[in-house]
Amino acid sequence: MQISTTLSGVAPVKASRPAGRLLRALRARRPGHAVRGAKTLIAALLTWGAWESWAPTGQPFLAVATALLMVNASTVHQSVTKAMHSVAARVAGLVVALAAARLLGPTAGAVAVIALLAVLAGPRRTADERLQIASTAVVALTATTTGPLGSLVSPVLQTLTGAVVGIAVNAVLLPPLYVDESASAVRDLAHAMGSLLSDMGDGLERRQLGSRAHGWLHRARSLDKRLAHAEEQVRQADESLRWNTRCVVAPAGRGEMPTGDAFRALRGVALQVRGIARTLADSAQDRHADHHLGHQFLDRYAETLKSAGAAVREFVQPSGPAGSPDTMPRERLRQAIEGVLAWHETMTSLIGRGTLIKPGAWHVYGSLMTDVERLLADLTYADAYANRLSQQGVR
Repeated sequence: MQISTTLSGVAPVKASRPAGRLLRALRARRPGHAVRGAKTLIAALLTWGAWESWAPTGQPFLAVATALLMVNASTVHQSVTKAMHSVAARVAGLVVALAAARLLGPTAGAVAVIALLAVLAGPRRTADERLQIASTAVVALTATTTGPLGSLVSPVLQTLTGAVVGIAVNAVLLPPLYVDESASAVRDLAHAMGSLLSDMGDGLERRQLGSRAHGWLHRARSLDKRLAHAEEQVRQADESLRWNTRCVVAPAGRGEMPTGDAFRALRGVALQVRGIARTLADSAQDRHADHHLGHQFLDRYAETLKSAGAAVREFVQPSGPAGSPDTMPRERLRQAIEGVLAWHETMTSLIGRGTLIKPGAWHVYGSLMTDVERLLADLTYADAYANRLSQQGVR
């Protein structure tokens, strides 16, 4: 009895958690859905009114459908390109239908010719465009049996009207921007890489190379998905700024670099992070005793990786007030690398004098040092570029 009472008291709490997350997601998306719904309604009403004002005959269903497609395009640039393709496909379908009707009339042979021409429309046209050309031609061919050939121009004019109205509404009324989504994707990528670097540093410091190296490599390889997602978000954000009347309100803040430049820098950093994880995993698998990494090197390298993780996470954060150089993550990373390089030179000298008789792991040391040095070079170059942009903005 006590067990059932406890479960009955806990179950609603557990069930309410997914519902709460769903409610928060709906609240976060509500403004965007409201704007899209309002734009859709306005585009539909304006298209209907525009068609009836100069073409009182016929119902503008095709015009309204075209306007709905254009106004709901993800970017203004995409709505324009979609409109151009749609109008071109309608015109091509009308031309094919007129030619088939003149030569063969509304017969099965005309339909076969239309289908053949749609298939052979050319490699530059997509499957959707070919289908749109064929469907327009077949509908127009069917219309020739009940009306004059001049009435076939109506579908093209409706498409053009809907495209113009849809593009205008999408471009004037809060055109979509994806700058925030792009910045969020790049920050998530940087935090994932920074966390991996820090975890590798903690693991090396705790002598967990053998037990955790493969997990680090798996996480490094999974960064490819985050890279692809961030790249798509950056591409969409760049496209949303083209021909966008709201782009003046979405510049990078002072001290911040453009999201695209930050992503390109992080893409190079990701290669180094994966190289470090791969080298550590290979070293953990290596059965040669003289190839094992020394504890002194691992301790110094662990400090370097933790500093690198902090620098990568800090890289995508807005620049704050100038502080002490010792407190800046990139400066700590530089100091850590300088310390490891100094230790590296000392150990090389000892090997040269024959003090260390098993230098078999130095190729591993070199690979690890090269990766972290390149990582620092990528961050330093990108940071200097951001500083130049900031100074130009101040001027």
